[in-house]
Amino acid sequence: MSAVRVVVADDQEIVRAGFAALLGTQPDLAVVGTASDGEEAVRVCREARPDVVLMDVRMPVMDGIEATRLITAGDEAPRVLMLTTFDLDQHVYDALVAGASGFLLKDVTAERLFDAVRVVAAGEALLAPSVTRRLIAEFARLRPRPTPPRLDALTPREVDVLKLIAAGLSNVEIAVRLVVGEETIKTHVSRILHKLGLRDRAQAVAVAYEAGLVVPRSDA
Repeated sequence: MSAVRVVVADDQEIVRAGFAALLGTQPDLAVVGTASDGEEAVRVCREARPDVVLMDVRMPVMDGIEATRLITAGDEAPRVLMLTTFDLDQHVYDALVAGASGFLLKDVTAERLFDAVRVVAAGEALLAPSVTRRLIAEFARLRPRPTPPRLDALTPREVDVLKLIAAGLSNVEIAVRLVVGEETIKTHVSRILHKLGLRDRAQAVAVAYEAGLVVPRSDA
């Protein structure tokens, strides 16, 4: 099996070099390029064709959100894993809508970083639980709720699964909560994404918020 190809985009050289060096220690991960701003990230991704991009949210010239929108727009686009310094970053929701497949705080441990890249490369979405909870609460407070999407195509059980996805639960955790097998949950998730025209679980979180399925927690 070939190594997961990774591009690291961050305007801070020490962060960029640090993540690249860490990823380089893993035999199944290969850093194929780095970028110091969003515009360079788009260019490097076109040339290097990575599987996963570690993308800083805040960068000069072009920010990580616009870069993510451009990078994920094409066919066979790489997955984008956003790096943020604060779990209350006001741009996290916009990055979700732009096509990001996951989020990590920059103080992530090395093992968590490796696991996150592998998870996203495998086609899953990754949302740190603290980011998910605070994301919903913060945007419910700061932003007017957009026109809710129609969920008529979903069955009641699929709506239940969508709510739990938005709460940050994994397939295993959802299976336990609903007292069904993990394969059943995988099937529900696939059908939800297909019916709503979504790329992955990260975009499902955005849809759940817009549809009013998630009630912000007062302790978030």
